[in-house]
Amino acid sequence: MTSIHGHEVLTMMLADGQSWTTERLVAAIEEKFGQAARFYTCSAEGMTAGELVEFLAARGKFIPADEGFVTLKSKICNH
Repeated sequence: MTSIHGHEVLTMMLADGQSWTTERLVAAIEEKFGQAARFYTCSAEGMTAGELVEFLAARGKFIPADEGFVTLKSKICNH
């Protein structure tokens, strides 16, 4: 099973340059990394795409936008 840091998802969001809904983001994550991929951060591991999106939202990594949310480079910690 592949384990991917949550920063990669935030970077993917920035590179795309669009606003996201939870459903579209989960689908894009699963398409890019695979449905079996699991995600980790500094304080959690073993998350599915849906769990990661919930985790990131709860940590204030998303900013409301026209039709959903976006993220900013400043929301990605540097470690």
